[in-house]
Amino acid sequence: MRVPYDLKRKNYLRMKILGKKISIFVKSFIIICVMVYYPSQTFAQTSKIERVIVFMIDGMHWQAPEKLKMPVLNELIQEGTYIKKSYMILPHHPTIGDYSTFNSCSFPNPMFHEGTIFIKPENKFLQEMISPKFQTAFIVNTSAYKSVGRGFTTTIMDQTLTDDQVVEQAIELLGNQNPRFMRIHLQSPGSIGQAVVSTSTPDKPFYRNIYGEKSPYVSVIENADCQLGKFVAFLKKSGKWESTVLIVTSDHGQSLIGWHPLFDEDSWVTPLLFVGPGIAKGRQLPYFEHTDIAPTIAWLLGVDAPNKDGGAGKAVKEIMESTDVTGYQPSMLLKKINEQIKEFNILKSKLTLAAEKERTLSNVIASLENENITPEPFYHQDRVTQWFQARSTQHMMEANEKILQEMRDQLENIK
Repeated sequence: MRVPYDLKRKNYLRMKILGKKISIFVKSFIIICVMVYYPSQTFAQTSKIERVIVFMIDGMHWQAPEKLKMPVLNELIQEGTYIKKSYMILPHHPTIGDYSTFNSCSFPNPMFHEGTIFIKPENKFLQEMISPKFQTAFIVNTSAYKSVGRGFTTTIMDQTLTDDQVVEQAIELLGNQNPRFMRIHLQSPGSIGQAVVSTSTPDKPFYRNIYGEKSPYVSVIENADCQLGKFVAFLKKSGKWESTVLIVTSDHGQSLIGWHPLFDEDSWVTPLLFVGPGIAKGRQLPYFEHTDIAPTIAWLLGVDAPNKDGGAGKAVKEIMESTDVTGYQPSMLLKKINEQIKEFNILKSKLTLAAEKERTLSNVIASLENENITPEPFYHQDRVTQWFQARSTQHMMEANEKILQEMRDQLENIK
């Protein structure tokens, strides 16, 4: 029996409509599965960003851009998002004990690459999230950072290089390779800052003053700005500028007397600048934490953050032009932890001195490091490799505060 033409056509149209619905459903299902499988940050990157380069000027004091001749950096500040004081964990650099077994540089460096204050040997570094699929590079004129060099496809750590030569090496490398992530580090300012406090004598006008007349720190910082200018000029001439997010900062700050003693608050802060495609221009954020830099870079490049534990930072999307900063209220965790550690050391010193007359305080001091008496001792600088036991930054701060209050009360009772 022949099926009428009209019925055939109706059945055909029904099947066609059903086919379209199935097609739309399948496509939607695939999109949802992809979004669930891959972290949302994978889709957050700006398509124009081909690389992120961190240009570090070691030991840059937070006031250097306004006090010294740094025209390049100050011009870039107008073109990007700037943080006058970015905080890092106090830059302690022990060469003995558990920490030094796995780390050759100060606390902020492994924390920078791991994106967390809970540093552990098994943690991933930022560069390991990008390599080997993409090229990565680290160029610095010292071997002090060998412990954070793991995972880079190209590493140059040569203490015979000048800062100028570090930049020349970086330019040459970018001419021959296409690193997705790159760290360029000029070590001389930090080394000279240390020399200001350790070798200068009272007859020098810059004695214990990095900004003093004829201070070598001033000249080396201003030279770093010149090298930054050369590097930016290369990026523009080579056509890479429009596809590069450039981050200018330091691994730690600088004391006004020189170097980065852990309890000097100027050691905890340094300028931080983001400039590049999609980055807000002329924006200033009131606060930032260096442990947020790695997650932010990972987000910009569309890869996972290296670590997501309770001490990890987060991607700060407020650097982007497309993100409203009206409700930007960071928690200031690192600043608080640094203040707690500083107070702990001061209170412990006061208790030790007071124990000369009030012997019962000797027991109090001993109990601070004894888990049988104090179930959760203070998480101070000498326990940095155990901080992860706190499980979260918030809990670590709360546990620390309990100990601090006990110490305050003990000192108050002897007055």
